[in-house]
Amino acid sequence: MNHLWLTAWADIVESLRARWFVVYSAVFGGIVVLLFAFGLSESRVMGFTGLSRLLITYIELSMAILPIFVLITTVRSVAGDREAGVFEYMLSLPISLSAWYWGRMLGRFLVVFLPVFIAMLGALLWGMLKGGETPWALFFYYTALLLSLCWCFLGIGMLISTLARSSDIAQGAAFIVWLTLLLFLDLILLGVMIREGLSPDTAVAVALVNPLQVFRTATMMLFDPQLVLLGPTAYVILDHFGRAGYIAFAILYPILLGTLCALIGYQAFRRGDLP
Repeated sequence: MNHLWLTAWADIVESLRARWFVVYSAVFGGIVVLLFAFGLSESRVMGFTGLSRLLITYIELSMAILPIFVLITTVRSVAGDREAGVFEYMLSLPISLSAWYWGRMLGRFLVVFLPVFIAMLGALLWGMLKGGETPWALFFYYTALLLSLCWCFLGIGMLISTLARSSDIAQGAAFIVWLTLLLFLDLILLGVMIREGLSPDTAVAVALVNPLQVFRTATMMLFDPQLVLLGPTAYVILDHFGRAGYIAFAILYPILLGTLCALIGYQAFRRGDLP
């Protein structure tokens, strides 16, 4: 356990020195500043005002930006170390493969999640200082969603990183995965499936395999409880899950998917040719 935390701390220190972390933090911090600058905290849309409106916009932007940042930076973790010859040095130290692998994943999770969380927390605190109403329920709900999204794509990134033989291949595969998930959101996927004559239940079940679709629908559910924007698809989701059930599913499913991908990646890492 001590080796795991030391590896996590080493990854955190390494990431803090990297230029990608500066860009990553600046992007999400800049998003909050721009949202305040454009007055979204004072606007009113569908009954949401102040910080609630700002958080909704922030979470929608995070869905498009966060996964690709997590994937691109994570896939270089194992593949980059393999190219740099770090494994040979690592194997000479009294540290287990499991401690190194899971330590790297834990450290990277803290690095990718904290800037997103701190930016959202900063927006909330600034709004409180300005005397605005604090949407605590919305804040905790979106924090849980962002945590599950980070862990999901972190696990996918670790899997790609262990399977790819070079960092260039890993980055290309990460971009293809992100682009595929982004393209096959409900409008494209469901349209193709219904045209082929699949039942609505089957079409929705396949669509909800996509963690981005799960995340997007969960964010919509808070300001659109009946999911009117999804049309007839909403009846299938609400009939099978219910509102509370789907919210729980949207938080737990990405975490389980990310954990499964990380476990598969660990098995490939442990059995592979490390040097």
